[in-house]
Amino acid sequence: MSLLSIENLQVFFEQKNTVIKAVNGLDLAVHEGETVALVGESGSGKSMTALSILRLVPSSGRIVNGGILFRDQNILAFTPKEMQQLRGKRIGLIMQDPLGALNPVIRVGEQIAEVLRQHFQYPRKEAKNEALSMMRTVQLTDVEKIYDKYPHQLSGGERQRILIAIALACRPQLLIADEPTTALDVTIQSQILDLLTSLKKQFNLSLLLITHDLGIVAQIADRVAVMYAGKIVEQAGTPDLFQDPRHPYTQLLLHAMPKVPFEASDKIHKFETKTNETTFSMESGCAFAGRCPVVKKQCSETVPVKLIDDGRLLRCIH
Repeated sequence: MSLLSIENLQVFFEQKNTVIKAVNGLDLAVHEGETVALVGESGSGKSMTALSILRLVPSSGRIVNGGILFRDQNILAFTPKEMQQLRGKRIGLIMQDPLGALNPVIRVGEQIAEVLRQHFQYPRKEAKNEALSMMRTVQLTDVEKIYDKYPHQLSGGERQRILIAIALACRPQLLIADEPTTALDVTIQSQILDLLTSLKKQFNLSLLLITHDLGIVAQIADRVAVMYAGKIVEQAGTPDLFQDPRHPYTQLLLHAMPKVPFEASDKIHKFETKTNETTFSMESGCAFAGRCPVVKKQCSETVPVKLIDDGRLLRCIH
């Protein structure tokens, strides 16, 4: 059963009389207890997809089409009050910049406690006790001392754990993690990934992981959706995608990895891009055509959506 279902989502921005299609016909589902990784290069529309789910699209942009269903309820039809209840309480969000996401003038423990007071009307003392408990859950030490610190007084790993504590304080059903290990060193990255995996089991979470790091994807994702120029171009189970990538762009991403996990096919290593150009502005056809080594004339005219018998989705004529 799908916990989250996104259908034909379109998010457009207008800049200097130009329409930028940040998300352009995206379809994606996250099932109960599943970890889905949304991957792609910077600017592909990954983070805007996450913001759209919580209706936090910047004022210069707007959702122009599509549906976002959470437990079969259309989020796009929610009132502002209903959205306040959804954010944090039913869907948690870990932002990619902990220092920017945390309020710099409020002690970090109070930021966790405030979430609990807002959604559950806890008295101040009970909210603090719950916040301290959640800080221990995310494996922070000396929590009484950390509770009274400001964000700038913490290390990057500690700030990331505080963000995770805030996101999980209300025991949401879905957690969206947007580049959760960005700017952390390799050791701390590994610790954060292990923590997310452990918390997912402990709280029976579904996880939407947004990242450009395929090494992370190989570690924790059940299914992978590859995004390019606002669309999902390929979607498959994690081992299937790494072992048999079928879209040229997916092959490009895997080719760029220093070490490809799983037993990958030879075609990953033989892949070479045709050019360095991207055709995001194309009104029809495949946006990857300008970089594709196997491009054909019809690629500029149409992009078929193929549902293949092994359960994967592919947008490619080949």
